[in-house]
Parts: sequence; C-alpha cells; structure tokens
Amino acid sequence: MHRYENIWKGKRTRRGISIERDRHDLHKYDKRVDATRIRIKDLDQLKVREDVFDEITLLALYKMVNRGWISAVGGSISTGKEANVFLADRKDEQVAIKIYMTRTANFQKMQNYIAGDRRFMNIGKTRRDIVFAWTRKEFSNLKRAVEAGLSVPKPLVFDRNILVMEFLGENEIPYPQLRVATIPDPAEVYASLLESLRVLWQTAKLVHGDLSEYNILYGGGRPWLIDMGQAVTPDHPHSIIFLRRDIEQLNRFFSPLCETIELIGAMRQITGIPHLPENAGTELSEA
Repeated sequence: MHRYENIWKGKRTRRGISIERDRHDLHKYDKRVDATRIRIKDLDQLKVREDVFDEITLLALYKMVNRGWISAVGGSISTGKEANVFLADRKDEQVAIKIYMTRTANFQKMQNYIAGDRRFMNIGKTRRDIVFAWTRKEFSNLKRAVEAGLSVPKPLVFDRNILVMEFLGENEIPYPQLRVATIPDPAEVYASLLESLRVLWQTAKLVHGDLSEYNILYGGGRPWLIDMGQAVTPDHPHSIIFLRRDIEQLNRFFSPLCETIELIGAMRQITGIPHLPENAGTELSEA
C-alpha cells in the first residue's frame, strides 16, 4: 500500500486479546494503548492531533482492527470542528472513517438535536455520552436512508466515537462538496434534492436538519447527502423548523442557478401535508 501504513506493524497473532479481556490486566492494557499511540503518531500523513486521536479513539481503533473491521488508515479526507474523516482500508475495499472529537465537538448543538428524539431518550449527560450517542445516531440515520433508497454513504460499523462508512469518491479522491462542484444541470440536481427530502421524510421518516451546499457531495452524476448525525424523526418537536431551514438553504444556493419552488409549496410537497400553514416552521427563530 503506497499511501498507507498498517496501524499495527506485523500480523495479528492468534491470541488477538480483546479490549474487554485486556481490562483484567491494566498494565498490559496501558502498554497496548501506548504502543498504538506511537504507531499512529508515526504516520505523518495523518497529521495527528491530540483532540482527534485521544485515548478513547485509540481504544476504539484498536478494537476495530482487532475485529477486522478496518486494516489500515490513510490520509485525511476532511476536517471540522466536530469530526475528522479519514480514508481507510477494510478488507478489499476503501472506506471512510469518521471520528467525532470527544474534547472539541459542539456539545450543546448535539444536545439540541438529541433532545426530543424518542430513539435516544435514555442516554447519559456527559460529553462522552453525548458524542457516543451522536455516533450511534448517525449510523442509525444513514441506515434508514440507505433502506429508503437514498444516495448517502452506506454505514458499515461504529464503535464509541468512530463511524466506518462507504467512501464516496474515485481513485482515493472524495467527491467534491456541492458548493465547488461542476453541475451540468442545476435544475435537475435541485429537483433531485427536493425528491430526496421527500423520500427522507415520507419513507425514511427523517429530516436532515442541517442541509447546505457544504454537506451535499456531487459525484457519479448525482448529489449525495452526508453528515446525518443531526437528522431527527418527523415527530421531533422541531422537525418542521429543521425542514423549513433545509429548504431555505437549498433555495438560497440554487436561486442564482435555476428556478426554485416557493418555500411553503416545497414543504407541502415534501411532507405530503397539502394544508400546511404558511408560517409552519417559524415558531422559533433558532433551533
């Protein structure tokens, strides 16, 4: 692998001690964590920061490699305040690893989206609890979207603050964000995205909640929805607010490029509620 290095040099032995059994031998466990940290820091292309590869993340990576979920980690695909995404290998395929940062993630923002979601009512209140729940939430949301036939990265596995999913790109190069992509037919892409939101609401029973040209990729002749961690179900108390904001963002981006649909008309089309009030989703100025 010319652009990769194995996280752990050499082959795994048959012993393959799991994290759970390592807890019974703290000294051995700590030595493994230290060795893992050194090997990851040796990978210059990862540009490792302590807020990304902290101890929690290292333990999750160790577990994933030990179980064969990933075999090598490559370069960075994207960086952000809440998560970093890396290219990786999983058996014979390339995947993306999304690592949520337990120290710097927007804790309050995550709480705002998780609160009111009936699927995640009984989680803890610590920063780690919220970040772990957020990772599980994105996995669940992506799974729902895939089952509904939507163009999103297929989720493969998750553990703690790490999500492994399908890599969207070609030749190790990720698809570009919509904001910088060359779009042959903006009107067609706009219509496709509205239809995706309709299927997301009516079939997957989700609202994206943070849609913009920054978390839509364009490749293979179609748009792809990404960053689904904040997506909520339609019975969430702020679902209509989130939907209105998503459509406003789409209309803002596409209005200079093609004809767009009136906001309330698009909301009625997506929800299937023909008599949705004109002011639906304006109950709160911020969500």
